[in-house]
Amino acid sequence: MATMWVLVLVTAGLSLARAGPVPTSKPTTTWKRCDIGRFKSLSPRELEAFKKAKDALENSLKNWSCGSRLFPRTRDLNQLQVWERPVALEAELALTLKVLEAMADRSQGGILDQPLHTLRHIRSELQACVSAQPTAGPQPRGRLHHWLHRLHEASKKESQGCLEASVLFNLFRLLKKDLECVASGDLCV
Repeated sequence: MATMWVLVLVTAGLSLARAGPVPTSKPTTTWKRCDIGRFKSLSPRELEAFKKAKDALENSLKNWSCGSRLFPRTRDLNQLQVWERPVALEAELALTLKVLEAMADRSQGGILDQPLHTLRHIRSELQACVSAQPTAGPQPRGRLHHWLHRLHEASKKESQGCLEASVLFNLFRLLKKDLECVASGDLCV
């Protein structure tokens, strides 16, 4: 009888040891399949193309006013959980691309060709990382939900001039700070 109890206790102990802890947020192991780290910094040639486009387009901005700050200074991706950051950045890139593509259609010359190509490439890499995350995890809440909602509503509520100005003024923050934060993963500070 004692042997039977020892066998039951050993079996129960092994079962518990195999179960392991239950994760409380989305796992970050999917990032190993993503090669977003190469975007920690863009090449000087790419940054120069963005600077030329931004300078040329800022001069063409006409009267604009915004009802609210689309990209508030207090917004910082390191305030989000690691798994939320690429989701927020992907949404920000989507709006940026939409606005810049509309500006490119109206502008003379191909001043936005290189920047749009670079942004599309970054977004496609980011989409692969976001879609690689498990979908059974928590739905966006708190700050992430607020940021996603704000970006979604902006294209409906704000004027085209406001969207253009907001995107242009936020462009280098997106390229340097936000992209670097997402590319750094846990090391974003």
